[in-house]
Amino acid sequence: MVGAIEQEINRIVNILLRDQKEDGSWDYAFDTGIITDTYTIILLRTLGINDEYLILSLMERILKKQEKDGSWKLFRDQAEGDLSTTIQAYNALLFSEYIGKDDPPLKKAKQFIIKNGGIGESGTFTKILLAVTGQFDWNDLVPVPIEILLLPKTSPLQFYDISVFGRANIAPILILREKKYQLKTKHTPDLSDLYINQNRSVSEEVRGLLASVKDELKKIAESPARLKEKALKAAESYMLKRIEPDGTLLSYFSSTLFMIYALMALGYNKNHPLIRNAINGIWSMAQEVDGTMHMQYTTANVWNTSLISHALQQAGVDAQHPSIIRANQYLLSKQHHLFGDWVLNNPDTMPGGWGFSNINTINPDVDDSTASLRALRTQISHQPVYQPVWTRGTKWVLSMQNKDGGWPAFEKGVDKHWLALAPIQGAEYLLLDPSTADLTGRTLEFLGNYTHLNKNHPSMKQGVKWLIEHQLEDGSWYGRWGICYIYGTWAALTGMAACSVSADNRSIRKAINWLKSIQNEDGGWGESCNSDIERKYVPLGESTLTHTAWAVDALIAVSELPTPEIEKGISYLTLNGGKMDWTEQYPKGQGMAAGFYIHYHSYRYIWPLLALSHYKSKYE
Repeated sequence: MVGAIEQEINRIVNILLRDQKEDGSWDYAFDTGIITDTYTIILLRTLGINDEYLILSLMERILKKQEKDGSWKLFRDQAEGDLSTTIQAYNALLFSEYIGKDDPPLKKAKQFIIKNGGIGESGTFTKILLAVTGQFDWNDLVPVPIEILLLPKTSPLQFYDISVFGRANIAPILILREKKYQLKTKHTPDLSDLYINQNRSVSEEVRGLLASVKDELKKIAESPARLKEKALKAAESYMLKRIEPDGTLLSYFSSTLFMIYALMALGYNKNHPLIRNAINGIWSMAQEVDGTMHMQYTTANVWNTSLISHALQQAGVDAQHPSIIRANQYLLSKQHHLFGDWVLNNPDTMPGGWGFSNINTINPDVDDSTASLRALRTQISHQPVYQPVWTRGTKWVLSMQNKDGGWPAFEKGVDKHWLALAPIQGAEYLLLDPSTADLTGRTLEFLGNYTHLNKNHPSMKQGVKWLIEHQLEDGSWYGRWGICYIYGTWAALTGMAACSVSADNRSIRKAINWLKSIQNEDGGWGESCNSDIERKYVPLGESTLTHTAWAVDALIAVSELPTPEIEKGISYLTLNGGKMDWTEQYPKGQGMAAGFYIHYHSYRYIWPLLALSHYKSKYE
């Protein structure tokens, strides 16, 4: 097997070296399905931007993804089509004006929509965009008051209790809701035939939440009209202060889309420089995927580059290789020097993290920061001039630890779990940024393997304690940003191993037994996105390269000698590295359960390369 491992490592290394861009980065696609493609067609038509090539290419991609029953799914083994996605696809295809209601694809889509309850049963964000385009009544959405932006820190709920990625979307939406803004044009389709019944019910929990917000607002001694005016200004200011140099709002597609409409609701002309720059920022995210254009939700250049540079070095590519030098120079140029929202709950730390995308300058996250630091470790040891980069980055990561001992993604202390009751689709994922097993495990792996911190360092001990306390009964951990329990368990095990937790530890033994119990007959592992929705492990029924790499890498980290399970997993990776079937296009990441899944085109190379390299260095 030694020869097969070496051969597969070399094959992957050669592909990665070939695919590197001139600036040192890797720009493999961040593929988020069709929802951003549908939004783009609608944006183009409503603003009167007739980019027919782009519209036709996006339309082709959307039609290629349609299921036989007329629906669109979020992932292959979803029990049935996704209603909200299908409504957005139906609407966008009509907006394109290249296809009509009587054409077979849309007739089948309509049948599915009607069968599943129509627009009234769709998700919050679908209804919001339909309201913006004049196809839904703003009064039928839960009336969250925009004055929430003015509530003080002493209030049980205030705007900054919401996660930064939640705030980026909610600020423009609150403006749109307050103004009841609608942009209806001659291109706007009539969707009245998709209304069956309107779901207007509001739960008692939501009523209570809204009532408490109103009670807090009564404590502010200003007239309602004055409060509303101040709140609109606050929302506008929030957006304008967080526009990235490329024109996007915190580098996210959805927040930028809603910001464009919100600015128009506030009186900005559609040709205003802020709006033109925002549109250009969105356009810059376009990438060809499988022969058609796809509008990425954001770019993944920093994430790809940090992971690939590290994996190449683990595979034996010298730190002084031109490819590694160029990659790490790129990463050095992307370290943040500006304060972002993270400083509100972490005021005594200087900037030093990294963001996910090449356009991100003020919204760093812990995972990208540790990934970049791993990649830079050997480079910095060769060039002491970069030591301050390492020091600032490591200090920033350590400073982001939550009081409970775990690590969040973007901000510490944003973990009021009752916010999951908020009347917003995916509230648990959109509004909260708590400690998670994947972030905590990955951070511990970095601290234990790549820094000189003592294994008894308080941060590491607290992180391990958090993981042990949050292990599930079956031995697994839930991973917030990947799919899903295999991902979380891999992160936790590699993190605990890096902190010198004994392989005989009860928590580690339970996790090993769980991973062994879910291994497939072919030696691989595979997990369904349904795990995310059902909140329990659901097997995919097939093995994937990425899930197999995570599982086998976790076992390698906690096994002194190769076990039969490890050997079978490594054999799967060496035999199947070149396969290009649906399992390699299946999402391995998520942004919001039951709403937003991610196919990373880089993962089929990164994680197998890392697992194979770790096997080789530990056992051979």
